Amino acid sequence: MIPYGKQEINQADIDAVVDVLKSDFLTQGPQVPAFERALMGVADASYALAVNSATSALHIACLALGLGEGDRLWTTPITFVASANCGLYCGASIDFVDIDPATYNLCPQALEQKLIVAKRQKCLPKVLVAVHLCGQPCDMKAIHALSLEYGFKVIEDASHAIGGRYLDQPIGACEYSDITVFSFHPVKIVTTAEGGAALTNNKKLADKMVLYRNHGITRDEAYMENASHGGWYYEQIDLGFNYRMTELQAALGVSQLSRLNEFVAARHKLAERYCKRLAGLPLTLPYQLPNTYSGLHLFVIRLHLDEISKSHKEVFDALREAGIGVNLHYIPVHLQPYYQKMGFKLDDYPKAEAYYANSISIPMFHGMTYGQQDEVISKLKAILKG
Repeated sequence: MIPYGKQEINQADIDAVVDVLKSDFLTQGPQVPAFERALMGVADASYALAVNSATSALHIACLALGLGEGDRLWTTPITFVASANCGLYCGASIDFVDIDPATYNLCPQALEQKLIVAKRQKCLPKVLVAVHLCGQPCDMKAIHALSLEYGFKVIEDASHAIGGRYLDQPIGACEYSDITVFSFHPVKIVTTAEGGAALTNNKKLADKMVLYRNHGITRDEAYMENASHGGWYYEQIDLGFNYRMTELQAALGVSQLSRLNEFVAARHKLAERYCKRLAGLPLTLPYQLPNTYSGLHLFVIRLHLDEISKSHKEVFDALREAGIGVNLHYIPVHLQPYYQKMGFKLDDYPKAEAYYANSISIPMFHGMTYGQQDEVISKLKAILKG
C-alpha cells in the first residue's frame, strides 16, 4: 500500500534521539529550547513554545487570547476537529465560515458577510482560527484587515503549512495573526512523532502560553505573589496543563528541521508531476493562491462525478483496493454527530459540503519515489476511465 503520507527518518534523526537517551535529560533539558530556537529561525517569529501536540498548542493559544465562557470562536468546517474543539475546551461557543471553492480555505468574503450580520446581532467572535488546508496559506491579509475592523483575534492553524510562505514571508511569522500553530504528527512535513508548537511575536502571549504549558507554574520571581522561600521555590499562579514536549521529540525535531526546505521542495516536484500527468482527466487539480508557496502537506483532487461512471465512494474504494492509500481531508466538522447535537445541520455550509462530496487526498510525501507516483497515476487513470 502506498500511503497518503509518511515520515522520513534518517540516521541523523536516529542519532539525535539516541544521544538524548544517553544524556542526563529525557525531559526539560536543553533540546526543547534548541528546537524552539530552530522554529523561530525557520518562521522568523520572536517566540516559539513547543508542546506535546498541535491540539495542545491551539488550546493554550486560545487561553492566552482570553477565550472563555460566553465568547465565540469561528473557524472553517473543512479541518480536523481540533481547530474547533480548542474553543470548546475554553467554554466558548463555536461557529463556522464557509470555504473558498478554489483554495478550500476559509473564504474572506463569506467571513465579511457573516461579520456584518454578527455585528448587527451583537455576537461577534473573539477568536478566528484560520486553517492553511493542505499547506496552502489562507488570504491572511484580507482576514487581518477584517480582524482590525471587527475586533477579533486571529490564530493561524498552520498544522499543514510549515515551510510555506505568504507574501514573501515564512508561515509562522505572525505578520497577520496573533499566534501561529504547527503540528509535527508523523504524516506532517516535519515530525517529532507527536508534537506541536505555538509561535507569536507578542511577549505577553508567549509568557501566558509558557504558564499554560506547565500547570500554571512559574519559577520567575517577577510573577510570584510571595517572596521566594529558596532555590526550590515555585508558585502555581494559574490553572495550566501538562503539555510539555519531551527532549526525545525535540531532538528529532531539530534534526528534521535541518531538512525542511529539502522536504518541501521534493513535494513541489511531486505536485508538478501530478499536475502534468493528471491534466485532462475528469477532476480538478489544486489551485495555488497568488504570492504564496504551499507546504504541500496534502494533494487533493476533486472528482467530476458527472463525467465518470463511478461514485465518489466507488473511486475511493477502488484506489484502496489497488494498493493506493488515499484518504479524505476532511469530513466537515459541522456534520460530526457531536456538533450536530449543538444544532448544526446539513446545508449549513454548502461549499464545504460540496468539497466533501467529491474530494480525495492522493499520496504525497517527500520520500515518495517517481515510481510510486507513476503507480498512483496509472491506477487513478484506469479507475476513472474504467
